[in-house]
Amino acid sequence: MHTPFRSTYDAIVVGSGPGGASVARELARRGLAVAMLEQGSAAPLTGTLRHMAAMAAIPGRGAFLHRDASLLVQGVTKGGSSAVNFATAAAPPAALFARYGIDLSAELQLFRDELPMGPLPDALIGPMASRLMQAGQSAGLAWSKLDKMIRPQICRSGCWRCVYGCPFGAKWTARDLIDEAISHGAHLLEQTTVIRVVQDKGRAIGVECLREGKPLTIYAAHIILCGGGIGTPRLLYASGLAPRTSPFFSDPVVTVMGVVNDINGGAEVPMAAGIYFQEQGISLADLTLPAPMYQAFALQVGRIDRLFSHAKTLSIMVKIRDEIGGQIGPRWVNKSLQESDHAKFRDGIALARKVLKAAGARHIFKTWHFAAHPGGSVRIGHGVDPHLRTTLSGLYACDASVIPEPWGLPPTLTLLCLGQRLGNAIASGQFD
Repeated sequence: MHTPFRSTYDAIVVGSGPGGASVARELARRGLAVAMLEQGSAAPLTGTLRHMAAMAAIPGRGAFLHRDASLLVQGVTKGGSSAVNFATAAAPPAALFARYGIDLSAELQLFRDELPMGPLPDALIGPMASRLMQAGQSAGLAWSKLDKMIRPQICRSGCWRCVYGCPFGAKWTARDLIDEAISHGAHLLEQTTVIRVVQDKGRAIGVECLREGKPLTIYAAHIILCGGGIGTPRLLYASGLAPRTSPFFSDPVVTVMGVVNDINGGAEVPMAAGIYFQEQGISLADLTLPAPMYQAFALQVGRIDRLFSHAKTLSIMVKIRDEIGGQIGPRWVNKSLQESDHAKFRDGIALARKVLKAAGARHIFKTWHFAAHPGGSVRIGHGVDPHLRTTLSGLYACDASVIPEPWGLPPTLTLLCLGQRLGNAIASGQFD
């Protein structure tokens, strides 16, 4: 059954990830008529490899291969990448946003009060994460539990489905805010791909779409682009509002792995604990993944001898804050690491090896890098102003593309705060 829709709304939100879901909910509960347009499906999450692949592994849509053979993956589904992320909550860096005259403290407190957010109880910390936390601390690092956006009362010990799309509702996703927006009258149009922004007399007045292959034009006074770090610059270019290519950051990640003989694990919440070196822009955390994903990483670097050691392999994520560069084009994405990025990886990998050795691991190897959070492609101060307005009146952006500087952090909580702030400003008539 199709969602009912109209030809005219007060606001159109393009994309339903954390930023889009947040702004849509605020607008809807403030009484505005809102249409949320999602390219992917709104089908319930099943927690299976097949469903995850459909959401995030279709080449050119959810998965992109860079020229250096590194992989970038994003969620194309109701809730965006929050459906397949690791549910780690990192607060918006106050000093970074203050440089652009942005204060997100009120929005941050609102979401801290509202959402399930905090370290996991000990009963939900898996044996591999526990071993690595103890090893990190014994190596002199301030390795500690991370804030997770997970409902511990319904989370299941020994479960591995976080990254596949939690089917139990334990992991918070932006789908929660979308459902609330719908309860306030918003319309969600899934399987709807926006082609370009419609303009008239220097103002955005609507969007041209394809819905299940059929053309559709919808009009609104406010259009908020929330298509992600890749989708939003492409839409701006297609609408004649941005250059053909945009540089970006990707928050690249490698996984460093080693085998221990006294653990039989492999099924637990990833990124339960870790450490972030803010000045250096390096993060470390446990990263126990489902067996097929582990095997894909091992194959990627030719470690056929490790294919069937998943249950005894300790894995550490090393993520860096990379420099902005590369290109997002109309049909491609490419970003090679710079020398400063390689230097950060060398430092982070050395620390990960130290922790793994302290944990008693042997046969240590690392994977090739992949992109974690593409963004900064329409960043504040360049593509949008501090109020997230583009150069076209009535057109805004609110997703990872607007993050103003190299990042290196899980962006979900920051995007929720930016969406709340933008929704409040639009609903209050600040931009009328």
